Amino acid sequence: MKKLTNRLTLLATLFALAFVFQSCEQKQKEETKEVEKEVIVESEKPEYFLLRPEVEKAYGYSHAVKIGNSIKISGAVSMDNEGNPTAVGDIEQQMKNCYADLEKILKHFGCTFEDVVKEDIFTTDMAQMLEKSAYRAEIYKNGFPTGSWLEVKGLALPEFMVEIELEVHKSE
Repeated sequence: MKKLTNRLTLLATLFALAFVFQSCEQKQKEETKEVEKEVIVESEKPEYFLLRPEVEKAYGYSHAVKIGNSIKISGAVSMDNEGNPTAVGDIEQQMKNCYADLEKILKHFGCTFEDVVKEDIFTTDMAQMLEKSAYRAEIYKNGFPTGSWLEVKGLALPEFMVEIELEVHKSE
């Protein structure tokens, strides 16, 4: 009889523990669901910007896209509003023209070159680019962003010698 009582007590204890663990697990799942609901944030819609709408539509790209505090700016090249190359053969002037266009895009989003966190430069002549790169100190007065410089075989049109793309973080 004592063994039977001990077994019944043991079984009752095991059922009680199983019930407690199941209740705790259920409560934890409910708390997790509540936390998951709080973490879900409505995704932000991208804002597109076209500097030269006709040219960009013809080539199939947007010059800039802003999502949240991040802005990605496509490579700027030295061209007029019809998409024709300008400053042909003059890498320094092409670079200045690129930065002038990039500044227009930054201003559209209420930014300056101080907000640039990454700058990638593509050039068809690295030796000339290095020779003329001191101009960048006029653009980035308080320090340079991260980035890469790459010498490439060619850009979109053979007259282009330099292309500059940016990533920007807009502070609130």
